[in-house]
Amino acid sequence: MEADDELCLCFHISCRKVLNYIRIHRIQVASQLHDCGGAGTGCGWCRKQLERLTTLCGESPPTAENVDAWLREHTPNKDQYAKGRAVYRESIGDPPRS
Repeated sequence: MEADDELCLCFHISCRKVLNYIRIHRIQVASQLHDCGGAGTGCGWCRKQLERLTTLCGESPPTAENVDAWLREHTPNKDQYAKGRAVYRESIGDPPRS
C-alpha cells in the first residue's frame, strides 16, 4: 500500500491518516485508533494491520520522505488487501456493502 490508499475500508481511512494519528497522539496500542475516524471498529479486517503499523511506528517510524516506500515494505499491496478483505467478510457472514 501507499500513503493515500485506504487501510480501513469500512470507513475509508487512509494509511497516511493512521500514521499521522499514531505520530501526533503517540499511540501505543492499536485499540487507541478507534478515535481515528473509527478505524478498526467496522468489519475488523484492518485490525491486524493497525496493530502492525502501531508496533512498527514505535520501532522505526517512517519519515515524510520515505512513507510510501516504508508502507510498501510493511503492508500488502492494496489489491491483495482488498481481495483478502472480501474473503474475510464472506467467511464471517458479513454481506457485501454497496
